[in-house]
Amino acid sequence: MQLNRIREPVAEDLRRIDQVIVERLASDVVLVNQVARYIVGGGGKRLRPLSVVLAARACGYPGDKHVDAAAIIEFIHTATLLHDDVVDGSDRRRGRDTANHVFGNEASVLVGDYLYSRAFQMMVGLGNLRIQEVMANATNTIAEGEVLQLMNAHDPDTTEERYLEVIYRKTAKLFEAGAQVAAILSGASPEVEQAMVAYGRHLGTAFQLVDDSLDYTADGAELGKNVGDDLAEGKPTLPLIYALAHSSADDTARLRLAVENGGVEELESVTRAIESAGGLEYTARLARREADLAIDALSRLPESAYLGSLRALADFAVGRSY
Repeated sequence: MQLNRIREPVAEDLRRIDQVIVERLASDVVLVNQVARYIVGGGGKRLRPLSVVLAARACGYPGDKHVDAAAIIEFIHTATLLHDDVVDGSDRRRGRDTANHVFGNEASVLVGDYLYSRAFQMMVGLGNLRIQEVMANATNTIAEGEVLQLMNAHDPDTTEERYLEVIYRKTAKLFEAGAQVAAILSGASPEVEQAMVAYGRHLGTAFQLVDDSLDYTADGAELGKNVGDDLAEGKPTLPLIYALAHSSADDTARLRLAVENGGVEELESVTRAIESAGGLEYTARLARREADLAIDALSRLPESAYLGSLRALADFAVGRSY
């Protein structure tokens, strides 16, 4: 199912999320407005806020606080992007120059901080201490994931276990928190809440596994960023980790040097080695397994158009080419 059809049951919620984002980005400081609007207005699939409003409606939530919750998730995600691009020295995201490339590293870091603090102001407005606890823990976990990824950089001995820990903390945790917040807002039973936690975690993991494969195989224009960024930054993601363990001695030596040195000079030969070792197929199998686990977690929810879109969202996460 295409993303537009997945969005249909919550089209009005998504429109209101856009309104809330614009309203809550407002600042008396001109540069804050410029940078925040640049990055938030830069497009993107908005899968995280989409999953929040779908989850809330699928759990039977009749109110409107899920819109603010979805905007909070998007603000936190956007803050991490601003900080990531500075740390990674990235110059392209979502098909255009990164904010740090346009406005400078200092402005990007500080506006990222602004988005974090705005998100926590909005959390207070929801008036639910459990939601604040979930989101505070998630934000802390994401920060730890960033540090773990930094520790893995340029290390060809990074294990699959260490890699999966990073993507859980960096990516899946925010999907998980958003789905859990949706369940809390809905007053869902503990069993349904934990089901939504599992859905978000597996969905986010599947999404990141596919993202890491696309970094070697996608069309750069369609992907919206430079292909080979992970290799350029010396990040050993699963396709490469698998290839390191299943390649010939010559290819293994070449792959180790590529991780240690970074850069994209060896991108073509590294991609060939990954394909030859079956790294892309292995990553795709794991992504499909995670998507299936996400779908299985939804079995406690009643049938609805929202539930159908949650299932389709998991399929989209692994079937996309961008």
